[in-house]
Amino acid sequence: MSTPLLEVENLGKHYRLPREHLLAAAPEVQALAGVSFRLHAGKSLGIVGESGSGKSTLARLVMALEAPSAGQVRFDGQDLHRLAPAELRRARAQFQMVFQDPYGSLDPRRTVLQTVAEPLAWLRGAGRVEQREKAIEVLDAVGLRAADLAKYPHEFSGGQRQRIAIARALITRPRLIVADEPVSALDVSVQAQVLNLMQDLQDAFGVTYLFISHDLAVVDLVCDEVIVLQQGRIVEQGDPDTLFQRPQHPYTQRLLAAVPGMKPRAAR
Repeated sequence: MSTPLLEVENLGKHYRLPREHLLAAAPEVQALAGVSFRLHAGKSLGIVGESGSGKSTLARLVMALEAPSAGQVRFDGQDLHRLAPAELRRARAQFQMVFQDPYGSLDPRRTVLQTVAEPLAWLRGAGRVEQREKAIEVLDAVGLRAADLAKYPHEFSGGQRQRIAIARALITRPRLIVADEPVSALDVSVQAQVLNLMQDLQDAFGVTYLFISHDLAVVDLVCDEVIVLQQGRIVEQGDPDTLFQRPQHPYTQRLLAAVPGMKPRAAR
């Protein structure tokens, strides 16, 4: 089998809480413990679990936005957390992130052109002509128009704003996109449009997705493999056909039971 694009090995993260009083030791909370998985190019891996299970912490560590307390995150064979700042900056062109809130992740004072082209300018030092050309290309890929470049986020619907966020993530032609609850803030009908778009972009550009979600039905639709996190630990892992049809761990069974109308794939 080919070398994984992303390898996470024994990843752990703890946070220190405020001291209860001056002489007390600072208490710690364990957000992740011993998390390991591999993700191959062109595939989609879903990370599911309730709020507080460690999903977003995992996303931040994979994106090298925070340092782990233990373990490694290797992207294309490189340990991201051991790279020098200049090396990490160059590597960031290959992995990008789409956030949960399509409005909160966009600066209301910046035009679509400024927003979408920002990674290209910051990571690759592209000039204005190249920024505009590439921005038009990615807007077209997500179903928007060149005329939208001069507009501001408030002029778009929620679904269109998420398309803008996806276009920004795509502009450096990354190999990996970490999508942290990318459709949870959208209406159901708009969710379907954005998910279909993400699948189309994967087919067109070969993008690899790490898909963070609490919505099992969404993960079932778009992912090749699923990891279930509970209190920062992996409790079950497998392909959606098997995991959602015959969940083995009680926590996974409870998650499935809480989703109205969620049925095994074979029964659909």
